[in-house]
Amino acid sequence: MRLIAALFLTLLVPHAPVTATAQSAPKGSVAPKWVVAWAGSAQGPYPIGNPSAQPDLKVAFPSAETGARDQSFRMIVKPEIWGREARLRFSNALGAKPVTFDAVFIGVHLTSSALVPGTNRPVTFGGKRTVTIGPGDSAWSDAVPLTFVRDAGSSELAGRKLAVSFHVPGESGPMTWHGKALQTSYVSMPGAGATSQDESEAVFPISTTSWYFLDALDMRAPGDAYAIVAFGDSITDGTLSTLNGDDRWPDVLARRLHAVHGNRVSVVNAGIGGNQVVGPKEYSPQTPYPGGPSAVSRLERDVLSLSGVAAVIWLEGINDFSKNGNATVEAVQAGMTEAVGRLRARIPGVRVIGATVTPAVGASNPNHGFPEQDAKRKALNEFIRTGGVFDGVADFDTVIADPATGAMKPEFVPNTTVGGAGDNLHPNRLGYVAMGMAIDLGLVAPAAVKAGKR
Repeated sequence: MRLIAALFLTLLVPHAPVTATAQSAPKGSVAPKWVVAWAGSAQGPYPIGNPSAQPDLKVAFPSAETGARDQSFRMIVKPEIWGREARLRFSNALGAKPVTFDAVFIGVHLTSSALVPGTNRPVTFGGKRTVTIGPGDSAWSDAVPLTFVRDAGSSELAGRKLAVSFHVPGESGPMTWHGKALQTSYVSMPGAGATSQDESEAVFPISTTSWYFLDALDMRAPGDAYAIVAFGDSITDGTLSTLNGDDRWPDVLARRLHAVHGNRVSVVNAGIGGNQVVGPKEYSPQTPYPGGPSAVSRLERDVLSLSGVAAVIWLEGINDFSKNGNATVEAVQAGMTEAVGRLRARIPGVRVIGATVTPAVGASNPNHGFPEQDAKRKALNEFIRTGGVFDGVADFDTVIADPATGAMKPEFVPNTTVGGAGDNLHPNRLGYVAMGMAIDLGLVAPAAVKAGKR
């Protein structure tokens, strides 16, 4: 293990410390800018949500109302673009009281909850090592020099993950989280204190498949770099995909784009399991819903506020037509039209791609799979294909549906998260790979990526 860590540091660590001047653009080139490299949409106060393969967390969080209690977190995230500086956004969007974070660090994930030795870097907020965030708010950190990165475009960084570690002193109250991470992260025992500086695995004995408080990571990237946001519900979030496998359809798309464009395109996932376009009508931390706030109401936080966004792929609608949602086709069309208008007004030149909704025929979930839902889904797909609202179409319905039955193709059904039968609603790894491979890369090329934008 020590030999592997030493080799990794030899490949990545520069011979001299990274300074601000190392980030300056050569004469005549486009100035660097912030681009979102990872995102995990806030969906509710823990435990409201739809996690996958979640361990029992009663030892970690005995009370949802109390939340974290003098304990540390180590969140494992995979940047989709790399730079020599990063910054982090912490969120208390759905909390009920101010939350303080201290002893915040960012380092290279090695294995389990351990880090590559020597890579853990302290994070500050306005020059201070602590920040308190009020309920409903969020806060960006200062820029953090990633001194372990020698060449941001190096193949040695492809697929590497970062560990963001932090301590919550006292009690947090209800925790803002993203339930369905499909990525193992780690938590210390309650009352363990600030252990986030420790690079070993010993101080983080509890595993979780969710992300807490952290909802965005930016990298300082070349001026022509840009981000694509995959916006949607559980089929974007990755239900039934492989745990820790990074096989959701946005991951597949990201790998294809990296093969063509290298370290200049980031694809971030803003999916929430159970999310709807226009429902629920009311959402608050006091009256939460497992699918989080509606897509229309969370657009600001989960897309518009992210850095360097030049394209959005939107796959959503099946939950609006479930027995829980029961929305009209017209209401969903109106919600999509409104949101696309807001995107274009705020992000000049943005490309918004509509993705057709995949079938739920034969779903084991009683809220899905009935004939009226399928009729609404087909009507919405016709709107997406021909309504003139979107700049292009990712026709996932054609990829996933079996023409003979109208249901999901049989090979896409078995569950690849925990094994066993699937649910005829969510594709498995095979289905997500097919979806990611089917997207025309030309659809998500920005009309213009302006120098210094956002």
